[in-house]
Amino acid sequence: QVQLVESWGGLVQTGQSLRRSCEASRSIFSRYGADWYRQTPGNQREWVVSLAVGGATVYADSVKGRFAISRDSAKNTVYLQMNSLKPEDTAVYFCNAGPLEGASDYRKYWGQGTQVTVSS
Repeated sequence: QVQLVESWGGLVQTGQSLRRSCEASRSIFSRYGADWYRQTPGNQREWVVSLAVGGATVYADSVKGRFAISRDSAKNTVYLQMNSLKPEDTAVYFCNAGPLEGASDYRKYWGQGTQVTVSS
């Protein structure tokens, strides 16, 4: 079993930046891709960005040009750099990594989820 531990979220103002990290308990990012999701109360989990094992990235339109995903395989860590934050980015953010779960779009391992709040 692999555990994913996310860094604390935070409260920031509109336009500010925040860097999130997701550290795995053992080496997986050199073998599997990783994604970030976010969720607001009463809504389904929303996909934000994907990082393929080969390095290709895909971003949701809502964050394209503002967010950037990266990884440091030596540190077993994936990062999400969030710039030019907006109030609508307020959500609980989850990292998701490892092999895909059957026919699901989700991967096997989840971080604990941490709140990011952007004040206007």
